[in-house]
Amino acid sequence: MKNSRVLGAVFTAAFLLSGLAFFVGCRAGDGGRILLATTTSTYDSGLLGHILPAFSAETGWEIDVVSVGTGAALQMGRDGQADVLLVHAKAQELRFVADGYGLERFDVMYNDFVVVGPEGFIAHNEDVGFTFRAIVELDLPFVSRGDNSGTHIMELSLWEAAGADPAALSDYLSVGQGMGATLRMADEMRAFTLTDRATWLSQSTPDLVIVSERDAPLLNLYGVIAVNPELHAGINAEGAQAFIDWILSPGAQELVSVFGLDEFGEPLFFPNANR
Repeated sequence: MKNSRVLGAVFTAAFLLSGLAFFVGCRAGDGGRILLATTTSTYDSGLLGHILPAFSAETGWEIDVVSVGTGAALQMGRDGQADVLLVHAKAQELRFVADGYGLERFDVMYNDFVVVGPEGFIAHNEDVGFTFRAIVELDLPFVSRGDNSGTHIMELSLWEAAGADPAALSDYLSVGQGMGATLRMADEMRAFTLTDRATWLSQSTPDLVIVSERDAPLLNLYGVIAVNPELHAGINAEGAQAFIDWILSPGAQELVSVFGLDEFGEPLFFPNANR
């Protein structure tokens, strides 16, 4: 059953995001298999490769990962195509739980979003609303993920809060891609985009600089949710709970806290489990 669900998840992710799905297999003992649906930022930043081998080694569970936008990951949960979710759109996550698709949401970690673009058009500013309005007023090119991911949802809320309409832009490109691919496209086009800081630091985009950061609306919260096993046959509730217990544990939170320090001189994520 689990192998068929993994295959089903492949086709689900491929359909939703034009083939942008990634899988990470971590060999372990005989604990069984778990299917984790998560965001492209946890994959593109390298975080999963940093923490998942320790999870498998410590718990004996094998884990398959599908990396898509948060909206697609939540839909996989609704469809019973994942056992557990690690995503970053808190309002949608809470709705997912309230609607009965998930058991409970737990804080895992956070970082922040940044607006990046070519240097020389907009001065660095902590007011993200000012930055978004300036992009429209100056009619600067903008690349949007356009994939109902947590980043895309945040982008849309920032346009609205700024009172700026991206439809007014001559060159607003909605690409339906993950964060790494979106950043690379923005770099090639010398365009602006919104990205999580972890993916920004871990990707090579030489023609882009940060133009807005550290504003309160740019906080980026990640949560973990077990899919409700009562709604679909084959949900691995035991494995999902094992993953949640592990990622909220002090040892896993320490792994999160040091990721990125050696390479970038700063952590890419900050643990905030309060369990």
